[in-house]
Amino acid sequence: MSGNEDSTSTSPSMGSRSDNEVLPDQPKYVCSLSADLIAKAREELQEKPEWRLRDVQALRDMVCKDYPYLGTRLDDVFLLRFLRARKFDYDRALQLLVNYHGCRRNWPEVFNNLKTSAIKAVLESGFVTVLPHLDPEGRHVVCIRPDRWTPSNCPITENIRAIYLTLEKLIQSEETQVNGIVILADYKGVSLSKASHFGPFIAKKVIGILQDGFPIRIKAVNIINEPRIFKGIFAIIKPFLKEKIANRFFLHGSDLSSLHQNIPQNILPEEYGGSSGKLDISPWNELLLASEEDFLHDFSQPTLPSNCLPPDTLMSREADEVQCDDPLRGMKPQLYYCY
Repeated sequence: MSGNEDSTSTSPSMGSRSDNEVLPDQPKYVCSLSADLIAKAREELQEKPEWRLRDVQALRDMVCKDYPYLGTRLDDVFLLRFLRARKFDYDRALQLLVNYHGCRRNWPEVFNNLKTSAIKAVLESGFVTVLPHLDPEGRHVVCIRPDRWTPSNCPITENIRAIYLTLEKLIQSEETQVNGIVILADYKGVSLSKASHFGPFIAKKVIGILQDGFPIRIKAVNIINEPRIFKGIFAIIKPFLKEKIANRFFLHGSDLSSLHQNIPQNILPEEYGGSSGKLDISPWNELLLASEEDFLHDFSQPTLPSNCLPPDTLMSREADEVQCDDPLRGMKPQLYYCY
């Protein structure tokens, strides 16, 4: 299929699908990328604007053929996130999409009642926020401050919910889909008792989501003010990290000049030796809290509960508790609509 870079078009014909399968009206996709980002996506992600909708249709057809019971969004805007995250490799994008839903299904403590108003207290604590300025590569900087968390006030899963919703908001932007994000984690004041809440079970779940269950490109993780016990924390995390991601971790200690080599001072707040003023968490909190209706729409897609799946394909409870894998692997196609 041919097309131009900023084509406004509906999805191609759905004629390859069964007559019994009816999709709701799909929103039109309009490319919002600048010419420079279109060129970057072509070079780094193998995204060809003239083939974009054809590629989306190919992924959509694969979902409806192999996972008609998944209960996922199938519009162009949503599926593009997964294609970009896997450089337009159809098979890998499909697996990422299945993992995305598998992680949500297998961790109800995090994903049940997932809405911004439910994590308002975490946002107000300043545990996670997004800096107001992009870095020179056009990437948002997600700032995580564990010292703002009081375990007696809320479980660690509430923090994970706040991080997840932050990523969901960021990935709505096509610029972020292409450029990726940077993480800045300040471990100042993290005690051994606080670190003990982040054990192997939580570590594997979180890493599973970030690496294999969410369509976002994490380009760097900058750790500052890490205490001695961080070596123990990192020892828990590292076995679950792919080599590519592990190589993107940078431990700066208290050396802000080292941090400034990765994140320039002009976008950092004063707290981190920057020149952009005091860190103000209110703009991001207001933006995220105002997005609740959007999230309710995005997360309202029906997904079959585990008790509706064929019994010979259900994962064991133990397996569900230690990994965000494909819980639907091996299932034979069922007669369900693709929502």
